[in-house]
Amino acid sequence: MKTLTKAEEQVMQHLWSLEKAFLKDIADAFEEPKPAYTTISTMVRILIEKGFIGFKQYGNNREYFPLVAREDYLKGQFRGVLKSYFQGSFSKFASFYADEENISMEELEEIRMLIQDEIRNRKIIKNE
Repeated sequence: MKTLTKAEEQVMQHLWSLEKAFLKDIADAFEEPKPAYTTISTMVRILIEKGFIGFKQYGNNREYFPLVAREDYLKGQFRGVLKSYFQGSFSKFASFYADEENISMEELEEIRMLIQDEIRNRKIIKNE
């Protein structure tokens, strides 16, 4: 999956939240100081070219919608980070993050429970 620039990602974050929107709606979603309307329009055009945004034409107006789900983009970016920085190893990433971010005991327990649940679910599926 293609990587987005910071500006492109900001536009996508707003469009993902809005689900569908006209250019004015996307521009209105930005906090002050807002980028120029023409800048947002350019980012939307680029995102269409990259295959991230689709649109429906209503006369002279276009209603935009995401073609790539937020979760799919996040998964692709995360896979890239794992591959580039952690040799594709989730355990190396988890160890790094736990050491560097001073994760609280509560968060570590929550992560442990999530992992145990996933192990349990996979065992059930495997045995079916």
